[in-house]
Amino acid sequence: MNPILRDFKTTIETERLIIRQPKIGDGKAMNEAIKASLPELQLWMPFAQELPTPEETEENIRQSVANWINRTNLRMLIFRKDTGEFIASSGFHGIDWDVPKVEIGYWMDTRHTGQGFMTEAVEAQTEYAFTELGVRRVQILCDEENSASRAVPERLGYKLEGIHYSDSLHVDGKTVRNTVYYSKTR
Repeated sequence: MNPILRDFKTTIETERLIIRQPKIGDGKAMNEAIKASLPELQLWMPFAQELPTPEETEENIRQSVANWINRTNLRMLIFRKDTGEFIASSGFHGIDWDVPKVEIGYWMDTRHTGQGFMTEAVEAQTEYAFTELGVRRVQILCDEENSASRAVPERLGYKLEGIHYSDSLHVDGKTVRNTVYYSKTR
C-alpha cells in the first residue's frame, strides 16, 4: 500500500504527556524552547547552531505538517498534560515503509530535563511504532558522547548494535564523530 494512504492515530497519551503531530501555529512554543535550550542543543543539533527566528521555526513546523500528510517524516511534539507546555520534539525519521522500520529522534527543552519525560515519550512512541505504524524495527542513533541521549534507549532495553566509528561530522562541521546504534525489533 502506498504510505500516503495509510491512516493512523496522530496523538499518543501517556500518564504525564500528550504526544501529537505538529499543527500550524506550534512554531512559537517550539522557538521559545529552542531559545531556552540553545547552549545545550548547540552541542548536538545541527539546526540549533544559531537561534532560528520564530518565522523560521513556524516554517519548519509547517513543513512537518506536510511531511505527515506525505508520510515521509512523522515529527511528534511533546506536551505536559498538567500544564499544556511544549517540552520536546521527537518523531519518526528515516522511515522505510518497505522493511518497515523507523528511527526515533528527539530533543528536549532543558527546563524539563531530568524528570523522565523523554524516556516516557520514547517508550510510548516505540509501542506506537510497532502497533500503529506496523514497523518491525525501531532504531535510535546518537552521538557516542551524548550520554543523556544514550540513556533513553538504554533505560528502555534497546539493544546496542554497535558504534559506527568516524561516520559523520559533529555539529561544528570539522570534528569527526562516532554514532551509536540502538534497536528494538519485532
